[in-house]
Amino acid sequence: MLSLKNISKYYKAGNLKTSILNNINLDVDAGEFVSIMGPSGSGKSTLLNIIGMLDEPTDGYHYFLNQPIHQLKEKQRQALYKENIGFVFQAYHLIDELTVYENIETPLLYHNIKSDERKALVADMLDRFQIVGKKDLFPSQLSGGQQQLVGIARALIVSPKLLLADEPTGNLNSKQGDEIMELFKKLNKEEGMTIIQVTHSEKNAEYGSRIINLLDGTVESSKNV
Repeated sequence: MLSLKNISKYYKAGNLKTSILNNINLDVDAGEFVSIMGPSGSGKSTLLNIIGMLDEPTDGYHYFLNQPIHQLKEKQRQALYKENIGFVFQAYHLIDELTVYENIETPLLYHNIKSDERKALVADMLDRFQIVGKKDLFPSQLSGGQQQLVGIARALIVSPKLLLADEPTGNLNSKQGDEIMELFKKLNKEEGMTIIQVTHSEKNAEYGSRIINLLDGTVESSKNV
Protein backbone atom coordinates (compact mmCIF):
# COMPACT_ATOMS: atom_id res chain seq x y z
CA MET A 1 0.00 0.00 0.00
CA LEU A 2 2.71 2.42 1.02
CA SER A 3 6.43 2.63 0.38
CA LEU A 4 8.92 5.27 1.53
CA LYS A 5 12.41 5.11 -0.01
CA ASN A 6 15.33 7.09 1.44
CA ILE A 7 13.04 9.81 2.85
CA SER A 8 14.83 12.76 4.44
CA LYS A 9 13.49 16.06 5.71
CA TYR A 10 15.67 18.99 6.67
CA TYR A 11 15.59 22.76 6.81
CA LYS A 12 18.39 25.11 5.84
CA ALA A 13 19.00 28.56 7.27
CA GLY A 14 22.22 29.97 5.87
CA ASN A 15 24.94 27.42 6.61
CA LEU A 16 22.86 25.76 9.31
CA LYS A 17 21.06 22.54 8.39
CA THR A 18 18.42 21.20 10.77
CA SER A 19 17.65 17.57 10.06
CA ILE A 20 14.25 16.11 11.04
CA LEU A 21 14.26 12.75 9.20
CA ASN A 22 17.31 10.88 7.89
CA ASN A 23 17.07 8.30 5.13
CA ILE A 24 13.85 6.59 6.26
CA ASN A 25 12.84 3.39 4.47
CA LEU A 26 9.41 2.02 5.31
CA ASP A 27 6.93 -0.33 3.64
CA VAL A 28 3.40 -0.79 4.96
CA ASP A 29 1.12 -3.49 3.56
CA ALA A 30 -2.64 -3.15 3.26
CA GLY A 31 -4.27 -4.37 6.47
CA GLU A 32 -1.33 -3.62 8.77
CA PHE A 33 -1.63 -1.72 12.05
CA VAL A 34 1.67 0.08 12.63
CA SER A 35 2.60 2.00 15.78
CA ILE A 36 5.36 4.61 15.58
CA MET A 37 7.09 5.45 18.85
CA GLY A 38 10.03 7.58 19.92
CA PRO A 39 10.96 10.50 22.18
CA SER A 40 9.79 14.04 21.49
CA GLY A 41 11.73 15.52 18.58
CA SER A 42 12.44 12.14 16.97
CA GLY A 43 10.45 13.01 13.83
CA LYS A 44 7.29 10.96 14.45
CA SER A 45 4.71 13.61 13.52
CA THR A 46 6.77 14.79 10.54
CA LEU A 47 6.92 11.23 9.24
CA LEU A 48 3.16 10.85 9.68
CA ASN A 49 2.52 14.15 7.87
CA ILE A 50 4.69 13.03 4.95
CA ILE A 51 2.86 9.69 4.76
CA GLY A 52 -0.43 11.65 4.78
CA MET A 53 0.77 14.01 2.01
CA LEU A 54 0.43 17.04 4.30
CA ASP A 55 4.17 17.66 4.17
CA GLU A 56 6.79 16.93 1.52
CA PRO A 57 10.17 15.30 2.07
CA THR A 58 13.33 17.15 1.06
CA ASP A 59 14.72 13.97 -0.52
CA GLY A 60 13.43 10.51 -1.31
CA TYR A 61 10.60 8.67 -3.00
CA HIS A 62 7.04 8.18 -1.71
CA TYR A 63 4.63 5.66 -3.23
CA PHE A 64 1.01 5.21 -2.16
CA LEU A 65 -1.39 2.78 -3.87
CA ASN A 66 1.22 2.43 -6.64
CA GLN A 67 1.19 6.18 -7.27
CA PRO A 68 4.50 8.10 -7.16
CA ILE A 69 3.47 10.84 -4.72
CA HIS A 70 6.78 12.67 -5.21
CA GLN A 71 5.87 13.20 -8.88
CA LEU A 72 2.22 14.25 -8.49
CA LYS A 73 0.88 17.78 -8.64
CA GLU A 74 -0.71 19.26 -5.52
CA LYS A 75 -4.24 18.80 -6.89
CA GLN A 76 -3.59 15.13 -7.66
CA ARG A 77 -2.20 14.57 -4.16
CA GLN A 78 -5.22 16.23 -2.57
CA ALA A 79 -7.62 14.06 -4.58
CA LEU A 80 -5.74 10.90 -3.56
CA TYR A 81 -5.75 12.02 0.09
CA LYS A 82 -9.47 12.84 0.18
CA GLU A 83 -10.37 9.57 -1.50
CA ASN A 84 -8.30 7.23 0.64
CA ILE A 85 -6.95 8.73 3.89
CA GLY A 86 -8.48 9.66 7.24
CA PHE A 87 -6.31 11.72 9.61
CA VAL A 88 -6.74 12.12 13.37
CA PHE A 89 -4.70 15.19 14.33
CA GLN A 90 -3.12 15.74 17.72
CA ALA A 91 -4.38 19.35 17.64
CA TYR A 92 -7.85 18.32 16.36
CA HIS A 93 -7.92 20.70 13.32
CA LEU A 94 -11.69 21.09 13.58
CA ILE A 95 -13.25 23.96 11.64
CA ASP A 96 -14.21 26.61 14.23
CA GLU A 97 -17.12 28.03 12.20
CA LEU A 98 -18.82 24.65 11.79
CA THR A 99 -20.86 22.72 14.33
CA VAL A 100 -19.90 19.23 15.50
CA TYR A 101 -22.41 17.80 13.01
CA GLU A 102 -21.00 19.84 10.13
CA ASN A 103 -17.39 19.04 11.02
CA ILE A 104 -18.12 15.31 10.94
CA GLU A 105 -20.11 15.66 7.70
CA THR A 106 -17.40 17.62 5.83
CA PRO A 107 -15.42 14.66 4.37
CA LEU A 108 -18.65 13.23 2.91
CA LEU A 109 -19.13 16.37 0.82
CA TYR A 110 -15.96 15.52 -1.12
CA HIS A 111 -17.34 12.08 -1.91
CA ASN A 112 -20.58 13.22 -3.55
CA ILE A 113 -22.70 11.26 -1.08
CA LYS A 114 -26.41 12.07 -1.17
CA SER A 115 -28.00 14.07 1.63
CA ASP A 116 -30.05 11.21 3.13
CA GLU A 117 -27.05 8.92 3.26
CA ARG A 118 -24.91 11.68 4.78
CA LYS A 119 -27.49 12.19 7.54
CA ALA A 120 -27.51 8.47 8.33
CA LEU A 121 -23.71 8.22 8.40
CA VAL A 122 -23.30 11.29 10.64
CA ALA A 123 -26.06 10.04 12.97
CA ASP A 124 -24.23 6.71 13.26
CA MET A 125 -20.96 8.45 14.17
CA LEU A 126 -22.62 10.76 16.71
CA ASP A 127 -24.16 7.70 18.32
CA ARG A 128 -20.99 5.60 18.20
CA PHE A 129 -18.97 8.29 19.99
CA GLN A 130 -21.83 9.27 22.34
CA ILE A 131 -21.81 12.91 21.24
CA VAL A 132 -25.39 13.20 19.93
CA GLY A 133 -26.10 15.90 22.51
CA LYS A 134 -23.14 17.95 21.23
CA LYS A 135 -24.06 17.96 17.53
CA ASP A 136 -25.13 21.63 17.39
CA LEU A 137 -22.20 22.95 19.44
CA PHE A 138 -19.10 24.58 17.99
CA PRO A 139 -15.56 23.31 18.73
CA SER A 140 -14.89 26.19 21.16
CA GLN A 141 -17.78 24.93 23.30
CA LEU A 142 -16.25 21.46 23.68
CA SER A 143 -13.63 20.05 26.03
CA GLY A 144 -10.36 18.77 24.59
CA GLY A 145 -11.55 15.19 24.90
CA GLN A 146 -14.81 15.93 23.10
CA GLN A 147 -12.94 17.68 20.29
CA GLN A 148 -10.70 14.62 19.99
CA LEU A 149 -13.75 12.36 19.61
CA VAL A 150 -15.19 14.64 16.91
CA GLY A 151 -11.84 14.52 15.10
CA ILE A 152 -11.81 10.72 15.22
CA ALA A 153 -15.43 10.53 14.03
CA ARG A 154 -14.60 12.85 11.12
CA ALA A 155 -11.58 10.75 10.13
CA LEU A 156 -13.55 7.50 10.16
CA ILE A 157 -16.80 8.58 8.50
CA VAL A 158 -15.64 7.81 4.95
CA SER A 159 -14.18 4.40 5.96
CA PRO A 160 -10.73 5.36 4.65
CA LYS A 161 -8.35 2.76 3.27
CA LEU A 162 -5.63 4.27 5.47
CA LEU A 163 -6.17 5.84 8.89
CA LEU A 164 -3.37 8.04 10.25
CA ALA A 165 -3.58 8.96 13.92
CA ASP A 166 -1.25 11.33 15.79
CA GLU A 167 -1.55 10.64 19.54
CA PRO A 168 -5.24 9.68 19.06
CA THR A 169 -5.97 9.21 22.77
CA GLY A 170 -3.78 12.05 24.08
CA ASN A 171 -6.69 14.14 25.37
CA LEU A 172 -9.02 11.33 26.41
CA ASN A 173 -9.50 9.77 29.82
CA SER A 174 -8.26 6.19 30.19
CA LYS A 175 -11.69 4.61 29.60
CA GLN A 176 -12.30 6.64 26.42
CA GLY A 177 -8.74 5.93 25.30
CA ASP A 178 -9.20 2.17 25.71
CA GLU A 179 -12.50 2.32 23.79
CA ILE A 180 -10.87 4.19 20.89
CA MET A 181 -7.99 1.71 20.70
CA GLU A 182 -10.45 -1.22 20.78
CA LEU A 183 -12.39 0.46 17.95
CA PHE A 184 -9.20 0.87 15.90
CA LYS A 185 -8.34 -2.78 16.51
CA LYS A 186 -11.81 -3.83 15.38
CA LEU A 187 -11.65 -1.67 12.22
CA ASN A 188 -8.25 -3.17 11.45
CA LYS A 189 -9.21 -6.81 12.09
CA GLU A 190 -12.79 -6.88 10.80
CA GLU A 191 -12.75 -4.28 8.04
CA GLY A 192 -9.13 -4.55 7.02
CA MET A 193 -8.47 -0.83 7.55
CA THR A 194 -4.75 -0.02 7.45
CA ILE A 195 -3.78 2.08 10.47
CA ILE A 196 -0.59 3.98 11.29
CA GLN A 197 -0.54 5.67 14.69
CA VAL A 198 2.01 7.82 16.48
CA THR A 199 1.91 7.25 20.21
CA HIS A 200 3.91 7.74 23.40
CA SER A 201 1.94 4.97 25.09
CA GLU A 202 3.45 1.47 25.20
CA LYS A 203 -0.02 0.11 25.92
CA ASN A 204 -1.53 1.76 22.84
CA ALA A 205 1.43 0.78 20.68
CA GLU A 206 0.81 -2.88 21.42
CA TYR A 207 -2.60 -2.71 19.75
CA GLY A 208 -0.60 -2.59 16.51
CA SER A 209 0.86 -5.53 14.61
CA ARG A 210 4.25 -3.78 14.29
CA ILE A 211 6.06 -1.20 16.42
CA ILE A 212 8.62 1.13 14.82
CA ASN A 213 10.92 3.12 17.09
CA LEU A 214 12.35 6.39 15.80
CA LEU A 215 15.38 8.09 17.30
CA ASP A 216 16.88 11.33 15.97
CA GLY A 217 15.02 11.00 12.66
CA THR A 218 16.08 7.43 11.89
CA VAL A 219 14.42 4.04 12.36
CA GLU A 220 16.12 2.62 15.43
CA SER A 221 14.12 -0.63 15.48
CA SER A 222 11.10 -2.37 13.99
CA LYS A 223 9.44 -5.39 15.55
CA ASN A 224 6.28 -7.39 15.00
CA VAL A 225 3.97 -7.59 18.01
